[in-house]
Amino acid sequence: MSQVYGGVVWGIGAALSEASEVDPRFGGFLNNNIAEYQIAVNGDVREIEVDFVDESDDRFNAVGAKGVGEVACVGAAGAIANAIHHATGKRLRSLPMRLDDLLT
Repeated sequence: MSQVYGGVVWGIGAALSEASEVDPRFGGFLNNNIAEYQIAVNGDVREIEVDFVDESDDRFNAVGAKGVGEVACVGAAGAIANAIHHATGKRLRSLPMRLDDLLT
């Protein structure tokens, strides 16, 4: 459960805030350390409910365990983009999606 929860938080952060800012004059990264690079954490998101289908899947391995954190991240940006489109009528196609993108 915690892998999926973390993956969704990761996806929300990637969709809304994570970006490498580049200095156009010199080509270096302006936010090249953890202090300046914005990363979403659990406290930044509201309630997320994680549920699983209660079926055993032993084809992957005998234990049935799978890494699902990265898989959960993939759909978050698309879900947020679709929510923005349904609310505003504007389709955003690049990440991060910011308020400025809606105003232009």
